[in-house]
Amino acid sequence: MNSKTKNIIAWIAQGLLSLMMLGAGAMKLMTPYGQLLNGEMGWVEDYSPMQVKVIGILEILGVVGMTLPFIIKKFKKYVPISAAALALTMVGALVTHASRGEDIMPPLVPLILAIVVIYFRKDLFSSKD
Repeated sequence: MNSKTKNIIAWIAQGLLSLMMLGAGAMKLMTPYGQLLNGEMGWVEDYSPMQVKVIGILEILGVVGMTLPFIIKKFKKYVPISAAALALTMVGALVTHASRGEDIMPPLVPLILAIVVIYFRKDLFSSKD
């Protein structure tokens, strides 16, 4: 696979992951806990309102860490680090959903995207820029 193809795949995965995590994080931050609890997010009952807000903040920070470095070039090495942090967040979500007998696809898809971003952007971590 040539460099241009790898870069295109990385951008697509990064864009999709950013959109998914921005939406999920914003929803956790802006939706009242009671509405999350009464909606289709059964896992929320296992966490306090503050924990749910922290998860939302972490998801949004991961998005910032993946996108801001392409505006401020000297921080590019944070892209794979941010993707890894989102991957760890999704591993936690995967464990939570699986332990509750819930569908694991909602956290599995962003986890796979995060792994793709880590793989294709790993060279940025060692860049001197």
